[in-house]
Amino acid sequence: MTREKRVYNSIIEAIGNTPLIRLNRIAQDIPCPVYAKVEYFNPGHSTKDRMALKMIEDAERDGRLKPGGTIIECTSGNTGMGLALAAAVKGYKLICTMNDKQSKEKMDILRAMGAEVYVCPTNVAPDHPDSYYSVARRLNQEIPNSFFPNQYDNLSNRQAHYETTGPEIWEQTEGRITHFVVGVGTGGTISGVARYLKEKNPNIQIWGADTYGSVFKKYHETGIFDENEIYSYITEGIGEDILPANVDFSLIDRFEKVTDKDGALIARELAKKEGLFLGYSAGSAFGVVRQLKHLLKPTDFVVVLFHDHGSRYVGKIYNDDWMRERGFLPQNNKVAKDFVDKHSRLPLLHIGVGEPVSNAIRLMRKHSISQLPVTRDGQFVGSLDERTLFNAVIEDPTAVNKLAGELMKEPFPIVEATTPVEEFKHYFTADVGAVLVRLGGNDYHIITRNDLIALLG
Repeated sequence: MTREKRVYNSIIEAIGNTPLIRLNRIAQDIPCPVYAKVEYFNPGHSTKDRMALKMIEDAERDGRLKPGGTIIECTSGNTGMGLALAAAVKGYKLICTMNDKQSKEKMDILRAMGAEVYVCPTNVAPDHPDSYYSVARRLNQEIPNSFFPNQYDNLSNRQAHYETTGPEIWEQTEGRITHFVVGVGTGGTISGVARYLKEKNPNIQIWGADTYGSVFKKYHETGIFDENEIYSYITEGIGEDILPANVDFSLIDRFEKVTDKDGALIARELAKKEGLFLGYSAGSAFGVVRQLKHLLKPTDFVVVLFHDHGSRYVGKIYNDDWMRERGFLPQNNKVAKDFVDKHSRLPLLHIGVGEPVSNAIRLMRKHSISQLPVTRDGQFVGSLDERTLFNAVIEDPTAVNKLAGELMKEPFPIVEATTPVEEFKHYFTADVGAVLVRLGGNDYHIITRNDLIALLG
């Protein structure tokens, strides 16, 4: 089938009409067909292009946004990108406020598109003066001829999806859709699509992906806004610590929470199995399908919407180091060298057997370390750790003047660079807090308990 040749007057005319793509390998254990509405085919690489344009054009029509004005919005990045496209075409200035948990790629892209970016702390209440909501409102009050779209409460958001995304899905599935699954942040996508689909067929099930640390699922099920549900999470683009006006809970049949880890791993799995390079929330959205597959029948037809493109997460979920630091990747096949790579360029700190204990204490304080090898003539003959020194000095304050050799314990065990972690982790006990790694010749480095926990935790 050939694609229709299209010619546009500007980039914003290319928004919408994104493809529906069947998921194959990753959905083999799902009992019914699963199709993805892949929104990164929008020119701004996300579904937010739709509502960003709608908010601007509605504001132009009713006079809230005037020629030469400044658009100010709080965004996780994708709405900002949609606004940036429209602002560039229409000649507006754009200011975006963002949480510091958002990827650097998103911030850099917005700056490249001409936006001014304010980075705000994540771990503050929504009404805190430093929150990205509050900073946007303050700038709106301070800057003349400015417009604050407020994607959370601006109902043009969900109307955009009622007018475009919903009809596209209905037509592409020829009305066969039985379940629509999508991540919920501002609520515009799920509510707009749900309203359209349920008008066509009220039996269509609407499932929302939520994350741990967000209030949506409990509020939907109980009507209680529980502040105890709120805590910091890593997943981007879904979940909230507020109740946006765009979320129409009456149209949503079920919320399902997906962990930060599962969302990240499934996004990577989608890339490897389907060739779809997607954003973080896509993993969470398919995670809902996977977790609720027991509710699906062979006659069902599932559409899951994937919000955005993976290019905005290259430094995060597609970066192995970032994933390992958060314990998201399995640590199989680790060897001793893996635990010292980050500091192998630095010299190994040690203390001579004839040096005073005060030198060891000074080194530990200066470099924020808790243990040291003790050497004699270039050989490792003992070890000191902060607990040993603490006990000695508490019992006898003059112990700081003793020699290292008088207080040292047994030397740290030595392993080769290629020794698997399974073969040396048993060396760590209540009394032994480190091992030494021989990298070659006289080049040694240390693995501490903290190093082990950081890479294996």
